Formats: sequence, structure tokens, C-alpha cells
Amino acid sequence: MNSRTIVRGLKNPESYEPLLAIRNEREYDAAVEKVNALVDEVGDNPKDPRNRLLDTLSILIEAYDQEHYPIPVTSGVEMLKFLMEQHGLTQGDLPEIGSQGVVSEIMRGKRDLNVRQIAALSKRFGLPPDVFFLEHS
Repeated sequence: MNSRTIVRGLKNPESYEPLLAIRNEREYDAAVEKVNALVDEVGDNPKDPRNRLLDTLSILIEAYDQEHYPIPVTSGVEMLKFLMEQHGLTQGDLPEIGSQGVVSEIMRGKRDLNVRQIAALSKRFGLPPDVFFLEHS
């Protein structure tokens, strides 16, 4: 099959849009909409052949996200500060870390979060534990 045959087969590239590289927000939104619709239709049936389409679209969406909305490298303390701000919490609202004095020392960088504290924060905020390690990407 040569390139002319392929081009003739793609006379209407818009019909293949969700399967092509995502170049802008409109195409991104269309791909996300298609994924959401497929998830609703396929559910958790691993034998449904549309799972391959879901995988492909998910990869394209993830690539677009990484290029246009990269997650900054941050420390566990910076992540904790962000979560506290988002949830309107004070240092006293984090008994899973310890006393307010312990929380204060962690926030000022005088102490690191330990494994027990990370596990408790992970559970509380519904996030994977690795977001609280010193640095992640």
C-alpha cells in the first residue's frame, strides 16, 4: 500500500479525528467526549473490542495533557500546602500528621514527612502516596 492509497482512504479526516494526533482544545474536547461516551457504553467489560479504541484515545489525551498541562515537579510539603489551601485546612486540622507543632516543623522544612504520615495523608486526600515524597514528576 503506497501513500496515495492511504490518502485516498482518508478523504474525510474529520471522521477519524478522535484517532489522530490532538492539535488543539477543540480536538482535545472531542476526544475526551468520545472517551466518556465509550466508557459509558463499554463499562468494565474487558472483552469489548472498543477497549482498544479507549486505550488509543486515552494515550492521545494523555500526550496532549503532558504537552500542554505538565504537572510541575513539587515537594511533598508543597503538595500538602496546596491541598490544605484547596480544602481550607489549618495546621491544627491535620491530626494524622501529629500535633500542630509537628505540622509546623514539617511545613517549615525542619522535618520530613514519614511513611506513616504519608500513608495517612494519602488516605485522607484520596491520592497515591508518591505525591507526598520529596519530589515527584
